[in-house]
Amino acid sequence: MTFLQLIEYETTQKARVDHLMDEWLEATEGKRTATHEMLGQDRDKPSHFVNIVEFPSYEKAMANSGLPETQHIAEELRGLCVGEPRFVNLDIVRDESW
Repeated sequence: MTFLQLIEYETTQKARVDHLMDEWLEATEGKRTATHEMLGQDRDKPSHFVNIVEFPSYEKAMANSGLPETQHIAEELRGLCVGEPRFVNLDIVRDESW
């Protein structure tokens, strides 16, 4: 079952966050289990972001979270955020394309 993780956070350092994501992509090449990622920026509050990461399953997401590279980037990201990031873990129970 497809699994999505939403990571919601506030930052005024988007360029540094983008750089961290590029580092993570390079460091996890061939190891990561994430299959798709999208980043949304709130039009009404530009410092508010939602990262949507897709995995084939919850188990694959947890394996990805356990990678040392993921742990390192998560800690770095926390340092760039205002407050703690909020995680929402979603099992996809319905998926429609129109």
